[in-house]
Amino acid sequence: MSSALALEEAFAYCAARTRAHYENFPVGLLVPKQKRPYVHALYAFMRAADDFADEPAYEGQRREKLDEWEARLDAAYDGRAEDPIFVALAETVRRLAIPKPLLRDLLSAFRQDTVKQRYETWEEVLDYCRRSANPVGRLVLLVFGYRDAELERLSDRVCTALQLANHWQDLAVDLAKDRIYVPREQLEVHRLSVEDLKAGCIDERFRGLMRDLVTHARTLFVEGAPLCDRVGRDLRFELRLTWLGGMRILTRIERVGYDVFRRRPQHGLLDKVGLAWRAWRWRPVVP
Repeated sequence: MSSALALEEAFAYCAARTRAHYENFPVGLLVPKQKRPYVHALYAFMRAADDFADEPAYEGQRREKLDEWEARLDAAYDGRAEDPIFVALAETVRRLAIPKPLLRDLLSAFRQDTVKQRYETWEEVLDYCRRSANPVGRLVLLVFGYRDAELERLSDRVCTALQLANHWQDLAVDLAKDRIYVPREQLEVHRLSVEDLKAGCIDERFRGLMRDLVTHARTLFVEGAPLCDRVGRDLRFELRLTWLGGMRILTRIERVGYDVFRRRPQHGLLDKVGLAWRAWRWRPVVP
């Protein structure tokens, strides 16, 4: 009884941690109730690691915290979990047979954020997305029982597109941290420098750059769109809402004339209502 109670308390702790963080859409709210604890456990694990890599409170100890988090992950897989997050995570990975490399990839991306501020090529940026975003989609598929290579491929497209949309949306936020995800080779195509970005100058060169970046992300969204129609009803609505939300961010970037310095493009209340309506009335994007 005490073991069952400890597990229940661990999942409740993860749920509380999840509710405490702001998101464009509440994490797990639209997930069937029986699957929600697994989503909360995975999210709590990822959220804490992301905070270690990014939040000011962990300045000077980021690598140490992430190394400790990875050691706790290994312990959880070995049946030695103690922290509430890892007690819930251990049960989640056991029940869903989640491969450890998916979670280790996430930690490697968070760790990379502590040491790498510049990207030279698209290949480097996409490799970062492969580890920082794509595992999330694959974990969601596993929560819902999908182990299909084609669905994973489509999920990777959508998750990479979401990560890129977030990078372009947060260009000014990242610049303030001296972090730039725009590949240097793309800056050179548009005759721009890091100093130009830091100056926040919105000219035709910058608009051309942003136009290309948005197009790249939108192409990946379109390529991954069939995923939203190939999963079951229990996951379909949330995936459609996520897909539409990502595409909407790209549209908002365009509508502000690509000026992401003066106002961060994001979803307002009316946007969220409209996106939910469109997800409910969804028609296949790709025939």
